[in-house]
Amino acid sequence: MMESNTSKRTARTAGGVYLVLVLTGIFSLAYVPNRLIVENNPSETYSNIIAYESLFRWGIVAGIVMYLAFLLLPLILYRLLGSVNKNIATLMVAWAVVSVPISLINLSHKFAVLTWIEQADYLHVFDISQRQAQVFLHLEYYSNGIKIASVFWGLWLLPFGYLVFRSGFLPKILGVFLMLGCFGYLINFMGGFLVEGYYDLGMARFISLPASIGEIGTCLWLVVVGRKTPTSQIEK
Repeated sequence: MMESNTSKRTARTAGGVYLVLVLTGIFSLAYVPNRLIVENNPSETYSNIIAYESLFRWGIVAGIVMYLAFLLLPLILYRLLGSVNKNIATLMVAWAVVSVPISLINLSHKFAVLTWIEQADYLHVFDISQRQAQVFLHLEYYSNGIKIASVFWGLWLLPFGYLVFRSGFLPKILGVFLMLGCFGYLINFMGGFLVEGYYDLGMARFISLPASIGEIGTCLWLVVVGRKTPTSQIEK
């Protein structure tokens, strides 16, 4: 009974950290860019960031919290799912954790944006159009870094989904969605990198849907239910 309670606490802790990851991810990767960045329009993007600089800064803070949560989450999940298959659980941790330094270093481009919108004297040698171009360039650099990190955001879902599927105390369907989500991330990366106008085709959202369902579903299950006791253990 004590072991069962410990496992449930571990599951709830994982769910809590996962929830932080999801919420900060939505804010920093979706909400803030959608509010501030105008596609192919450096001038308006520059003006938006200056007008809502505090929002841009909060997006950076949320990003740091998100990546720290992503560093912690797989370690907690290892405690929860390691008994299913330690080798695969280790692979899950490795593929998740390797993305964290890439993502944190990539945030330096957002700090560079803050430098370019400052009114420092040494920046007066650049005219406004040059500053706008530099801001947009660093945002493009940041976007490219996110694409590299997304490869690992996808890869970790394959062993994670397998462990969920085989665990016996988490819904198998969530494991299926997580594993499909891995291939969704990889397809979107390859499509965006190799196919011109790929994101204009509108397929990317549908291809990424299994990952969203799997991750949000697993997060909510861990928060609300925790670890479900297998039927065999209940009968004992």
